[in-house]
Amino acid sequence: MTMLKSISSFFDRQYQTPRWLAHKLSRRSALKSAAGAATIASMPLMLSAKALLQSAPLLAEKKMQDPWLTLDAVLNHLLPKSPTGPSAVELNATQYLFNVVHEQPTEKGEIEFIYKGVGWLNSYTQSQLKQNFSMLSDQNKEKMLRAISRSVAGDNWINNLVNYLYEAMLSPPIYGGNPNGIGWQWLEHKGGYPLPKVGDRYYELPGQKPINIVNIPVNNTLAQGRTKS
Repeated sequence: MTMLKSISSFFDRQYQTPRWLAHKLSRRSALKSAAGAATIASMPLMLSAKALLQSAPLLAEKKMQDPWLTLDAVLNHLLPKSPTGPSAVELNATQYLFNVVHEQPTEKGEIEFIYKGVGWLNSYTQSQLKQNFSMLSDQNKEKMLRAISRSVAGDNWINNLVNYLYEAMLSPPIYGGNPNGIGWQWLEHKGGYPLPKVGDRYYELPGQKPINIVNIPVNNTLAQGRTKS
């Protein structure tokens, strides 16, 4: 039984930051430096061009329902359109996160936390405003995210998604985000060379196992939040 199974909301005091997330958040400060950006941009993430072609239409279908409907709305609110830099939409941030969850060997505890957070968020917005998060106005989305950020679990969940916004901006385009290097162009950064190509990607190296699409079951009631009949 995982720790999350006993947690009922972002505000549950039983929640404790998991070790995998504490490690990730401690590393994120490196992104504040140019050296950190270069490191992330050249990371050998484990996703193939073929997998991208397979996952793009699948995401388009799943974005019409939760959990991806809510995750897309949260990412787009966290990094909206702006005259000063690329948005989550322009960075293909939702596609990048979808690939992390479905294509890469991401820790199951992290995937569970991402999905559980969708249910906790929608349950909270339903209790406060009688609507799921994706249906709220921008003003109310901001209000709800600020409210959950005051809890440990909520702050962790938002920060984990922000981490993936950084990765979508800084990773080579072959991994799903940063189309045409739009993030690099904004940062005036050049990705490490040689960039990954077919045959040289991390999982294709000798001794590595091929990556298969992972289907993680989602509790629909949890992901969609509690709605009144």
